[in-house]
Amino acid sequence: MSTPPASPKIYHITHVENLASIVAEGYVYSDATMVVRGGPSVTIGMDHIKRDRFRCPVTCHSGDTVADYVPFNFCPRSVMLYLIYMANHPRLAYRGGEGPIVHLQADLHTVVAWADANGVRWTFTAANARAAYAEFFADRADLVRIPWEAVANSDFRSEAVKEAKQAEFLIRDRCPVTCHSL
Repeated sequence: MSTPPASPKIYHITHVENLASIVAEGYVYSDATMVVRGGPSVTIGMDHIKRDRFRCPVTCHSGDTVADYVPFNFCPRSVMLYLIYMANHPRLAYRGGEGPIVHLQADLHTVVAWADANGVRWTFTAANARAAYAEFFADRADLVRIPWEAVANSDFRSEAVKEAKQAEFLIRDRCPVTCHSL
């Protein structure tokens, strides 16, 4: 168990071509919502991972899947961003580099307060939410379960660091842009 920062930040990455519609709509939407809406202008994630997330249950919110939630990482330099930067993963279809990637940053407590005030479910994991062993938490007191030192580490070589960097905050359906900064 480790002590969380006083004001933890969460990060969502998207392609700059998606930014105009995000701002116009006022929300970042979940993959499940985006499928219904016809998808984003540019997809940067891996298709097989996005498909898997439709089958991964969010155990603390019965009937929900990970794809029902907007994903955020607790670290600004996620493993996915690293894969985009390296551009050598055979299953990564996006090859446009990290230059056009926009980092949306939000204060965790601000997002949770908005969600609670609007009856929107949220959860977080200490590992990749797609992993079969991922535990889902919906109580801020459980933030101590995230290995914050590993999340903050800039060296990706350790498997424990890679795993910790995949810890996710998830908010059901949508997250308002008013909670974000660039």
